[in-house]
Amino acid sequence: MRHAKKRPWGGLRADARQAASGTPELLDFTPTRLAEWREVGVRIVVERPRPTASGLKGVGQQFAYLMAARRIRLDDVGSFSWRCFDGKTSCRSVCDAMREEFGDAIEPVEERLGRFLRMLLQERLVRLDPPA
Repeated sequence: MRHAKKRPWGGLRADARQAASGTPELLDFTPTRLAEWREVGVRIVVERPRPTASGLKGVGQQFAYLMAARRIRLDDVGSFSWRCFDGKTSCRSVCDAMREEFGDAIEPVEERLGRFLRMLLQERLVRLDPPA
């Protein structure tokens, strides 16, 4: 039995089923920063927020927080996209701005931004707001 190649969520492009169902495309969502950050030169350093959960879940989150890096230093592409996550700019516009800034060096930009956003969402550093 031949298995179809599974495409990870990494990309932001909608598949045919999503487009046919009328659900919003991920490129139309708007990322908003949730964490504190600062600029160091031309790069961004993001401060991971301390967990707020209590009970057994809170103990696990506190342990994970203490074991992980408290600051995340972004590369040039990550820093550029982080500046665009202002709560007003859609993912589609961020992709267009990234293409304009970095050219063909970052293609496929939708998949690269999708992977970056997935990592930020898992760390609760950004949220994705649906289109209005």
